Amino acid sequence: MTPATRPTQVTPATTPDVARRLPASRRAPGALELTLDPVTAAEFLADHFERRPLHLARDEAGRFDAVLSDGDVERIVCDGAIRTPAFRLVKDGAQIPTSAYTTDIPWRPGSFSGTVLVDRVAQEHAAGATLVLQALHLHWRPAAVYCRGLESALGWPMQANAYRTPASSRGFDVHHDTHDVFVLQVAGHKRWRVYQPVVELPLKTQRWSSGVDPGEPVLDVTLEAGDTLYLPRGWPHAATSADADSLHITVGLHPPTRLDALRAALTACADDVEFRRALDATGALPGELVERLAARLEPAAVARRARRAFVDGRRAILEGQLTQVHALKGLTLRSPLERRPTVIADLDREDPGVRLRFEGKEVYLPPQAAAAVAAAHAADAPFTPGELPGPLDAAGRLVLVSRLVREGFLRLVDA
Repeated sequence: MTPATRPTQVTPATTPDVARRLPASRRAPGALELTLDPVTAAEFLADHFERRPLHLARDEAGRFDAVLSDGDVERIVCDGAIRTPAFRLVKDGAQIPTSAYTTDIPWRPGSFSGTVLVDRVAQEHAAGATLVLQALHLHWRPAAVYCRGLESALGWPMQANAYRTPASSRGFDVHHDTHDVFVLQVAGHKRWRVYQPVVELPLKTQRWSSGVDPGEPVLDVTLEAGDTLYLPRGWPHAATSADADSLHITVGLHPPTRLDALRAALTACADDVEFRRALDATGALPGELVERLAARLEPAAVARRARRAFVDGRRAILEGQLTQVHALKGLTLRSPLERRPTVIADLDREDPGVRLRFEGKEVYLPPQAAAAVAAAHAADAPFTPGELPGPLDAAGRLVLVSRLVREGFLRLVDA
């Protein structure tokens, strides 16, 4: 970011402030509430996040079906020719080789590799294998929208996997995750044993071996349909189904760490020639390098880099985009538009124009479009091109909103 760049909306990803997040109309409705109710986001962040587990019992079957239902799992596996690595099978702590339940289908110009053999999967599942649906936020739209709602509320990247375990079966040995998780029990029930951390708040490289005795569990609970369990990263756990099949979703939380902030600041030092000089043979570093690095660690700069990484890393969710682009042929000054609810974006004012950043894109707009773009960025209700402020004439307004629809920032309400 150049010195002339001044962000107009930057929310620190390392210090969540739910009250400052996007309005509810811009995100998946109630994603965080669906997960945590009756605990508020503020209570969760103050009392549990990175500190201790949280079990929320509800006795509310069907609560999470809009994200993924048992029937959805059947359709994903049996009807859509799913391919690895979007799914896998595990049993008693070991992964079943994919060659046992997938095939490669020759096709021109390549082949469909790792394609599901539904009959084999069904047999392995009936024999006790856990079916794992991986990265649902990438290929299952309801999960993608749900995760985007959590991302909008908390300001952290999210991921989602699902685990369907037959009765009286176990997929994994005792292990810890290197990211925090929300466990959403969708159907059936499952017993969870949770242990004190062996490695506190581990990094991705600090995996824990189950060969170490974790001791006695500090939490032994059976999740029923509709329950939520939060586990901070590093808390070893094991889950076993009892007398019924179980389906749960594990949502991974990936907040940036202080180490991430330090690494990002050090990377930003690449534009300083003093950091690029050859290392002295003795290993001695000039004392002023620490001061130069410290200048990059001013809180606003740290928050700006974290926010930038978060915004740039979001993947587009473009439902109906083929129809949207085709419908631009009928665009008029009175066509109702809205900002896509799943877009997380920042608007940077630059000299002389503005730059819209979202989903890995940087869209630069000239000064005459600045007021209109700012209004579209701030909009939490439908509007028309004719209602946008600024000096653009009618043709200019239509060109602007057409581009923002094509880029996936806006969408036509009536398309």
